[in-house]
Amino acid sequence: MTALEKATGDVVFKFEPFVLHVLCQELKDAQLLHSVAVDSGFRNSGITVGRGGKITMAVRSTHCLEVPLSHKGRLMVSEEYIEFLVHVANQKMEENI
Repeated sequence: MTALEKATGDVVFKFEPFVLHVLCQELKDAQLLHSVAVDSGFRNSGITVGRGGKITMAVRSTHCLEVPLSHKGRLMVSEEYIEFLVHVANQKMEENI
């Protein structure tokens, strides 16, 4: 809170979801992994085929969180709300695990 109160710009509380990149030998391997990932709840997963034919499957969760805390140095939320955000982010981290 002390550091947040001293901030002069915009401060954002951000939690990034789990991401796993897997290089696949064949497209069918990536498609199988994609099906498993989506069926397991990783709804933002996808397949990318690069120019050289490199096939990458990205397993991505939807557990993101991004909340502004201050604007131009002015604190916009209470300490209690920040504690709540930390609790929510910790729950999302557990879901990632």
